[in-house]
Amino acid sequence: MQLSKADVLAKANKACKNTLMETLNIEIIDFGDDFLVAKMPVNSRVYQPDGVLHGGATAALAESVGSFASHIFVDTEAFFVRGIEITANHIKSVKEGFVYAKATFLHKGRTTQLLDIRVTDDQDNLISICKLSTISLPKNK
Repeated sequence: MQLSKADVLAKANKACKNTLMETLNIEIIDFGDDFLVAKMPVNSRVYQPDGVLHGGATAALAESVGSFASHIFVDTEAFFVRGIEITANHIKSVKEGFVYAKATFLHKGRTTQLLDIRVTDDQDNLISICKLSTISLPKNK
């Protein structure tokens, strides 16, 4: 039985319970053959002291969406995914609303994956550009 897109999104968001993704209110909202999109509210929970989105929260959003994208595209019965490197260039500040992270694959190898993650705001302004490398490792070792 093939799951609907809504069912897949519900299952993915359920897997985020009791994780950093739940703490930051990150919600997976869309996916396709080579991308995954999540959103996160911008509020005092993710502010730096001067009242704008913290770069660490942005990086956590980017790593979460990128790792989850890699997770979706591997055989999770046999492999687990771990992030091995992330870079983030922050371009614009955000004080309110939501930020959206779209992870797309630059490389989708059997062992390593490289993702480009663009973080935008409600007006589609580019907030941050991130790159994430992940690795798929066998569960049996």
